[in-house]
Amino acid sequence: MSGGEIALRFEGVSKAYGRGSRALDGLSFEIPRGCIAGFVGHNGAGKTTAFSVVSGYLLPDEGEVDILGRGPFQASVFSGLLGVLPQDAELPDRHTPTELIVHLGRLQGLAAHDARAEAIRVLALVGLADRAQSQIATLSHGMRRRVAVASALCGSPELVLLDEPLAGLDPVQAHSLRDALARLRGIQTLVISSHNLAELERLCDWVVMLRRGRCVRQGSLAEITGRGQLVRWHLGRGQPPLGRLAESLPDDRFSLSEGPDGAAVLAQDAAPGSDLDASSVEIMRILAEGGIPLRAVVRGMALEQRFIDDVRG
Repeated sequence: MSGGEIALRFEGVSKAYGRGSRALDGLSFEIPRGCIAGFVGHNGAGKTTAFSVVSGYLLPDEGEVDILGRGPFQASVFSGLLGVLPQDAELPDRHTPTELIVHLGRLQGLAAHDARAEAIRVLALVGLADRAQSQIATLSHGMRRRVAVASALCGSPELVLLDEPLAGLDPVQAHSLRDALARLRGIQTLVISSHNLAELERLCDWVVMLRRGRCVRQGSLAEITGRGQLVRWHLGRGQPPLGRLAESLPDDRFSLSEGPDGAAVLAQDAAPGSDLDASSVEIMRILAEGGIPLRAVVRGMALEQRFIDDVRG
């Protein structure tokens, strides 16, 4: 990727707290513009420290940070270009969501009328148009969290860092906010740190995995989860003819295992660049001829399983 296509780049970034405690240890990764990126890692992996370095709260000890092709954070350069939601963001209880967003918009240099219009827009985006004039102190935890997300989106910054934006939301709220964030794909670059990998898998198209302050894996969600190569065929009774499958699809590898219910699971590891749609037709034909029922087909592995495998590795 060229520099113009990258929203955020770390190159050999290190940050230590005291003696011998490195939160970031030569961290290097790239996040493309316009994507929704999942930023994942175990507790203490360096996610919050990396966000703090991007937003200028911390200075790195070593390495280079490039934000939107303009270098490291400088308040005068990135005003209105970078939005940040800290994990434990506190909101002013005595004010309304509208008052808070208008104030933030004015700090970005928006005129009063434009700041108010922006407040109306972002509060509607997160599903809080009906509570825009309520005191923040009267809002539920989930509503307050959505106000905090709206504050990070104020002014449509090109790059937005969201630390656990769905934390504490009920399933309906989480679904609604996830859909709202998804609509920003290609318009803004969102980097979302979360331990809820199932939610991230529904939302993100790029993933950066951290372990002990280093990047252990990065790439598109399809690459990370193997959706273009790995297929699990969950079968009913009977054993699929591996010989016929190997003969019909010689470039693919097949293996059998037992599922949690005792039924067979046929694993297909397709050759890179294979047409999985075409191979699926052939596999279903062979299974049907053998009278073997098909219960489910799953492409790739769950993001959570990939993360667990990498952390254990």
